[in-house]
Amino acid sequence: MSRAFPQLADSFLLFLAAERGLSVNYRLSVQRTLARFADWCAEHQHAPADVDEPLLAEYHRWLRGECQLSASSCRVAMVHLRQFFRYLAREKVLPTNPAALLQCGRAGRALPETLQAESVNTLLQSIDPADLPFGARDRALLEMLYGSGLRVSELVNLRADQVDWEENFLRITGKGNKTRYVPMGGVAARALRSYLEHARPKLMRNGRRAGDILFLSNRGEKLTRDRIRQIIKERALAAGLPENVYPHIMRHSFATHLLENGADLRVIQDMLGHASLSTTQVYTHVDQKRLVSLHQNFHPRGRKA
Repeated sequence: MSRAFPQLADSFLLFLAAERGLSVNYRLSVQRTLARFADWCAEHQHAPADVDEPLLAEYHRWLRGECQLSASSCRVAMVHLRQFFRYLAREKVLPTNPAALLQCGRAGRALPETLQAESVNTLLQSIDPADLPFGARDRALLEMLYGSGLRVSELVNLRADQVDWEENFLRITGKGNKTRYVPMGGVAARALRSYLEHARPKLMRNGRRAGDILFLSNRGEKLTRDRIRQIIKERALAAGLPENVYPHIMRHSFATHLLENGADLRVIQDMLGHASLSTTQVYTHVDQKRLVSLHQNFHPRGRKA
């Protein structure tokens, strides 16, 4: 095998985009995995042709030990490598697939972190929408994350033509380019309308136009995922919340609070855009955990010894 790791990685990433149609975020995750593996191989003076099953097992031990990656993160990395070497063997770059017998392990699914409804309300109420333009913008984006259960990648790419004001619905294109329709809710719809009328024009004047993208930065450009994460952390700190608040916790809270209030699991699956019901079922465990806690705390026979 004459080609080096960077060339092989670029070829594989192009395959993921052109042939598999996988998302940009997924390809970036694969790219990070391959870059880390290439750096490790270079440090230990391993060429691509040297890779075999024992070497991959050694690398897995290094990820867990030296890098202190979680079991789930290690599993993701090894799945990426297994796909990569399967591709190289299929393209005849390698005579055989060294990862064919690689055991990626089955990572236990961690329960998603959520906020109590009171904490969400404290966070939202702490942001004054009359504080233009950033109060109105930040209140609207948080109302949308919590009120519609959007992924942050879906929020940053939200356009005006995806909003149905008559029915208060959003048309969202999520993972795998699948389209789903999600209700906004009255509070989120009012917050979004207020932002669009009073705050967004001010942000557009601050810089170049961002087309019909709804949420803009102080320079009039599309907000990034990292900036939204930063905004939410700053707002949570200002609201005095002790929890670690980040964009996806709003989505988890959206699903959990729907389930707690009697929503059907398949309806929640549709609104979240999950391909499999098993992905959504993790929220039932969150609800069960909460019920056990309530029983232990408040039932005369439920309290721990």
